[in-house]
Amino acid sequence: MQVTLRVSRLGGTATVPPSKSMAHRAVLCAALAAGASRITHIEYSDDIRATLDAVRQLGAKVVEEEDAVTITGCGGDSFATVTRPVFCNESGSTLRFLIPLFSLTAQKIRFTGAGRLFARPQEVYRLLFHRQGLRFEQETDGITIFGRLRPGGFTLPGDVSSQFISGLLLAAPLLESDSSIEVLAPYESRSYVDLTIESMRRFGVKVAQRARKDGSVLYRVAAPQRYTAADMAIEGDYSQAAFLAVLGVLAGGITVTGLEPASRQGDRVILDILKRCGGKYTVGESGVRFSRSLLCATEIDLADCPDLGPVLIALGCFCRGTTVIRNAGRLRLKESDRIAAMQQELAKFGARVEADADTVTITGGALRAPEAPLDGHNDHRIVMALAVAALGAGLPAVIRGAEAVRKSWPGFFSVMETLGAQLERQEQE
Repeated sequence: MQVTLRVSRLGGTATVPPSKSMAHRAVLCAALAAGASRITHIEYSDDIRATLDAVRQLGAKVVEEEDAVTITGCGGDSFATVTRPVFCNESGSTLRFLIPLFSLTAQKIRFTGAGRLFARPQEVYRLLFHRQGLRFEQETDGITIFGRLRPGGFTLPGDVSSQFISGLLLAAPLLESDSSIEVLAPYESRSYVDLTIESMRRFGVKVAQRARKDGSVLYRVAAPQRYTAADMAIEGDYSQAAFLAVLGVLAGGITVTGLEPASRQGDRVILDILKRCGGKYTVGESGVRFSRSLLCATEIDLADCPDLGPVLIALGCFCRGTTVIRNAGRLRLKESDRIAAMQQELAKFGARVEADADTVTITGGALRAPEAPLDGHNDHRIVMALAVAALGAGLPAVIRGAEAVRKSWPGFFSVMETLGAQLERQEQE
């Protein structure tokens, strides 16, 4: 899909979609529980559909409603016979959460997907499986596993995707005896693991943790434990709210609703980052209202909030001075090389974005309307960040591959329209 954005006067109120991170975790915990769980305020993005389809294969029963889902779990021990490959689409969360869980079936399981999914690192699991004498074979189009994960002591690096840690934590209570998971320093994206532990707690499973002086963290999971059915409402997604927040401080007059002020989401840090940049906002009963602001450069650490990377790179173009974003290397291993993609596309606006392996430097300055169409790089966050850049600058632009937003926020462009964006959609051949 191609979207043409026109110069627009923006303002109004928008509700953020439900947190995709929390929805993945709630769906999996419900699928492992005995009994029926009802999860409300859920959006059926491509990633969430992949996880729902997978838990059906695991043996859970899923009944979908418009914005809710009822899941009758398999109890963690009544797994179905898996007769076809588990399709994860482009969802790294789905794949990495499910590999340990499907190993509990002791069946030969084939995982397939789309896009760059199997170009993304899976070395953590490969080494773990091989140490236990289990089969783990990765090819360009899929991964095959065979053998049941065994309890014990696991040691994982902390500077890899937290999805590996979460996947092990979700499976550990269902093993035959206790396990420990040591995460070495530097421990990045810990807030996402905190979300996993909180979801497990809400479904009746306990995880003990101890932080050490050297920055490492030790998790202890007693086993066997049983997940218990629970009802859960998914709170608003701060990683998606970031696009609205940045647009708000650029264009002004945007109120964002649906956010939990006391959220454990690591991406909540977007509010602190905007404040450091001079972004103006007020928090009230009706939501968070963002006002047009004169912005200044700052230094940003992405270690615990990598999903904010693309929109923060766009934000840097509007800040007076030089914005430095550190610990950004993992952006190169997402649905696209997000650093290279943002460099390439923002250059069409005349922006100055420089990068090395782990750091992005953006020099603020006047932008111009891009003469060539913008490429979404088959990446939902790139598409949304480019739309924010164009609308925030008050410049017309064409974005190709805009359908990538279906991965996490299918209604993104409809929300832009409710805020006053004038746009046209056109299906690409």
